[in-house]
Amino acid sequence: MITWLEGKIVERKRWCDDLYSIKIKTEPLPFIAGQFVIVGLDHDNEKIQKPYSLVNAPADEFVEIHLNTVQGGKFSPLLTELDQGDTVYISNRPSGLLTLNEVPEEVHHLWFFATGTGIGPFISILNTEEPWQRFEKIIVCYSVKKVEEMAYREDFEALLKRYPNKFHFMPFITRESTPDAIQSRITTFLGSGELEKRLSIALTPESSHVMLCGNSAMIVEATALLQQKGLRLHNRREPGHISTEKYF
Repeated sequence: MITWLEGKIVERKRWCDDLYSIKIKTEPLPFIAGQFVIVGLDHDNEKIQKPYSLVNAPADEFVEIHLNTVQGGKFSPLLTELDQGDTVYISNRPSGLLTLNEVPEEVHHLWFFATGTGIGPFISILNTEEPWQRFEKIIVCYSVKKVEEMAYREDFEALLKRYPNKFHFMPFITRESTPDAIQSRITTFLGSGELEKRLSIALTPESSHVMLCGNSAMIVEATALLQQKGLRLHNRREPGHISTEKYF
């Protein structure tokens, strides 16, 4: 049974028509960067709920989530209509597999593949010190449909300035052309070999661990392509090279 922490919305940011980030003030919520929580709302005399990854780092003052409004959905339209001071509930037992304690110690290159709001857990990880101390290279491949949907880009630009020799940011925009992003899907670039060529970094089982979050089709296709390179799915019984998340 879920135990809830009561929270108050302190900020709601609208990136574009149906894309939001929401900051919530709760009691202290210990978690590991990359984990998710269940968010709850009181509606029609019942509590409805949905999982969301935490975007904030564990040391931050507020809980933050990043989400799309799902047309015809029951939960997200209600959540994104709330405003500063409104009440939401957060489960007090975060969980999830997209955390650095799941990554084997021998890894040198940490890769993040994200589509849309799947970038959330990776921002949380990147805003801690551990990845910058552990890995030689960190590569973020982040894909959205339109320019306006690429949230948190300023965060990535700041990381590029802070870690110019360690951090690589590869923005992909699939439905618009812009000079500062690649007009392609991540999986197209991966399958052609262009991704590794562009970065001059090889994706190998000996050096790499890849975390995938976002669109299920991307995850399935990217996993198959990575398996062709000899990478294996990771689980706690059999450590591998590819981590994905299951919210239920």
